[in-house]
Amino acid sequence: FERLNCSYPSRPETLALEDFCLEIEPGDTLAVVGPSGAGKSTSFQLLLRFYDVSSGAIRVDGKDISRLDPQDLRRQVGLVPQETVLFGESALENIRYGRPEATVEEVRQAAVMAEADEFIRNLPDGYDTFLGERGTRLSGGQRQRIAIARAILKDPPILLLDEATSSLDAENERLVQAALESLMKNRTTLVIAHRLATVHKVDRILVMNHGRIEAVGTHNELISSNELYARLAQLQFGDI
Repeated sequence: FERLNCSYPSRPETLALEDFCLEIEPGDTLAVVGPSGAGKSTSFQLLLRFYDVSSGAIRVDGKDISRLDPQDLRRQVGLVPQETVLFGESALENIRYGRPEATVEEVRQAAVMAEADEFIRNLPDGYDTFLGERGTRLSGGQRQRIAIARAILKDPPILLLDEATSSLDAENERLVQAALESLMKNRTTLVIAHRLATVHKVDRILVMNHGRIEAVGTHNELISSNELYARLAQLQFGDI
């Protein structure tokens, strides 16, 4: 990310990101934390080219993404959003959305890695079970594991996680966290972090506030050096 400035079309006079500079090495895991409205999700949306930057550039392997076909770019990026989008299709086809040409066996292998195989096999028709519009027949944790299976099947080099374990019960959180750890191996990963467990396992933490980068470091470094991070850690993650 090279000196990005960005404003949304609906609010052109307000910068959502300002002078945003960041370099991420291949295979690194970076957590992004900050209060609501800090610009965390904006960085994801720009990387996926849902919006273009006002100035500056985003480069992937040295290539300016504004010069790439958005479809080619998005094939290189896996996204597990906070609210999983499921379709009125079978469990098999919902996972296969990550790579439409995948075989049934490849879909099942992805589900196993995502801690989803067991609950899918226990559905009335197993992998052929219709999930209902927006996956209404599944719990929140099950929907998340379907989304993770999709991303595993896609096998992208870059992974974006808008981590969504904060609203899950303890058992589902454990299963989703285990699935995420399988997914993150050997990938460049950016995580919008809501849970201390995730922050402890990343290479660096990026602290954002009002569209700007306030600090970058490890958990222990930031606890002692950055007042905003120390406060967020206590409020969002519990006592430390």
